[in-house]
Amino acid sequence: MKKILTLLALFVSIISFSQEITGDELLEKAINFHDPNGNWPTFKGELFVTMETPKRSPRKSRIRINLPEQYFLVKAVRDTIITEHVVHKTDCSVALNGNINPSNELKKKYSLNCERAKMYKNYYTFLFGLPMKLKDEGTIIHQKVEKKTFKGKEYLVLKVTYSEEVGKDTWYFYFNKNTYAMEVYQFFKEAKDSGEYILLSGLETINAIKMPKNRAWYYNKDNGYLGTDILSSKK
Repeated sequence: MKKILTLLALFVSIISFSQEITGDELLEKAINFHDPNGNWPTFKGELFVTMETPKRSPRKSRIRINLPEQYFLVKAVRDTIITEHVVHKTDCSVALNGNINPSNELKKKYSLNCERAKMYKNYYTFLFGLPMKLKDEGTIIHQKVEKKTFKGKEYLVLKVTYSEEVGKDTWYFYFNKNTYAMEVYQFFKEAKDSGEYILLSGLETINAIKMPKNRAWYYNKDNGYLGTDILSSKK
């Protein structure tokens, strides 16, 4: 009888925990872990990312983000090709191997255009700004926090969707249940078995913000490996 009561008490405590913490509260705890001083909204700094993908040589990128000035730059090197995309407020520019006016043929071949520059800006500021970026307008935080086991480890999981004008994907963020560090995120598109999951490991502290050092990308449908991004604060 005593064992039954003990198990019942444990079961009730687990349920009450899930009911006690809301999505907003979990997000605040995660932000407090990654950005305890609230530095992200005024972030100014450089990031260096090496992207390793199967059967291709590494791509090394220098990324400069200045949020107050609305400035973004990514300069990427793979083999002998150097591409550069810059967005400054509403202006943009591109370059290829230092040439700021490459031919239309080369622009097309290496996707050198303003649309790609803005895509890079949104992509990198979102990834490096997580979980703080989940406070952005149009982000819908689901208040029910679940406990899920992923790759053999138990996490607190936050579900996130977006308003129609922002996006259609559904995201799940997996946080360490003790430290609230973000250790996995996953997104699904409308099609069944679509999307990807990203395993995070290590931390790189830049401007007092703890950013995941390694991001390993996989397909949801078959666990197919896509590649790994490795972050550094130094070249």
